[in-house]
Amino acid sequence: MRTPWLLLLQLRPERPAADDEYQSILRAGDLDADEVSRVQMDQGLPNIALDEHRAVIVGGGPSNVAAPEAEKYGYQRRFEPGLKKLLAEIIERDVPYLGACYGLSILADVLGGTVNGERYGETAGAQTIELTDEGRDDPLLRGIPDNFRAFVGHKEACQEVPPGAVLLAGSADCPVQMIRTGRNVYATQFHPELDGDGLALRIEVYRHAGYFDPAEADYLTELGHRESVTVPSRILRRFIGRYRDENAR
Repeated sequence: MRTPWLLLLQLRPERPAADDEYQSILRAGDLDADEVSRVQMDQGLPNIALDEHRAVIVGGGPSNVAAPEAEKYGYQRRFEPGLKKLLAEIIERDVPYLGACYGLSILADVLGGTVNGERYGETAGAQTIELTDEGRDDPLLRGIPDNFRAFVGHKEACQEVPPGAVLLAGSADCPVQMIRTGRNVYATQFHPELDGDGLALRIEVYRHAGYFDPAEADYLTELGHRESVTVPSRILRRFIGRYRDENAR
């Protein structure tokens, strides 16, 4: 049996949120389950041979890269050293990668960037993302609208563009929304897989996780359902389509 070409690394211990993230990526990318090797890192990070996969996606979750070690979740302390080592190899080899939210923070950290919760955190909901000149010229984003809505929700953020990276998109409240390093390593602060129903589920799951005032959960859910968020899933679909073909790399 062939190894699935796409490796999905998840860090959500909350099963409803993890399963919805997985299903959302399958839907957005028009993927069959047998194309994806799903690893739930809260249950452990196995040794991974990058040669067995053509692309890697790292999703989001409640872990914060900049948290003091003593305040990190136990499962995060276990998987993070191995994930950082894997990311260093991904960067060195320019292996196709798409990180979302935490997937951006951990990439920025490995690149030597500054990630913390001092500025640029965003509550759960939609923000307007704006492409930079470099973003408009990027092969993954060419033809994408200069401005589009995307769902966000994070406590920490990149404080500036990490060394060696190119800024592809930003927003008024969070200047680093999408970056690229090399030719094939991408990451977004926004969630490219997320739609209104997915946002509603995460608001419920993380109602008391400190992302927003719990009393505002229903209001934020209502706002999310009013939004038309379609471009981020196009970006995810483009990434998957670009690297699905063995000859794309």
